[in-house]
Amino acid sequence: MGRAYQNRKESMAKTADAKTKIYSKYAREIYVCAKSGGVDPGGNLALRGLIERAKKDQVPGHVIDKAIDKAKGGGGEDFAVARYEGFGPGNCIVIVDCLTDNPNRTIADVRHCFTKTKCKMGTPGSVSHMFDHCAILAFKGDDEEAVLEALMMADVDVTDIENENGLITVFTPNTEYAKARQALTEALGEVDFEVDEIQFLPQTSTQISEEDMPMFERFIDMLNDLDDVQNIYHNAEV
Repeated sequence: MGRAYQNRKESMAKTADAKTKIYSKYAREIYVCAKSGGVDPGGNLALRGLIERAKKDQVPGHVIDKAIDKAKGGGGEDFAVARYEGFGPGNCIVIVDCLTDNPNRTIADVRHCFTKTKCKMGTPGSVSHMFDHCAILAFKGDDEEAVLEALMMADVDVTDIENENGLITVFTPNTEYAKARQALTEALGEVDFEVDEIQFLPQTSTQISEEDMPMFERFIDMLNDLDDVQNIYHNAEV
């Protein structure tokens, strides 16, 4: 599982420059998370993790504060989660997660990215069963046995745990995120999570040929340029 996660991180790094609107993407996600789960990061662990991740990605504090203040007001846009699945260049599998206030616009925009790059959108569930929906928590440490014991004592369903180069990485089902994060914080004190997120990890990988690579890069860039797109998950090895 760790290798699949690392492959995805390396792949994402190659397309990160295309996310020129990263501040607005974080602001939208923080707003939705705060509005649905509460504006206090102490009581909304998902919001706390999101804020910490935004700071690591150098999102300015005023952007974060503005999104939370907006959620406090109770009004504003009515965003909803939209998830699209399909087959990308080289027959890789793809999940596109969006936050949208206009589902008709968003699905049309995402479909345009698929059709313009000769890809095929699927129906809900067509490829998501080939991914594991995981919570991933990584932090510096060297005693994975103690970490595993703390998680088991808290009745956390641990999928996998790794210790590599002084970094412990915990994988759990996405539904266990809050419980796992709370258990680690209680057992270890304030933890500086280097990774603190929920994502889809592919169960298998697909090698993208040199011939398909330009189309794959265009496909990812087009999706990243859409304001509504929050995350792109795929199993391509590039």
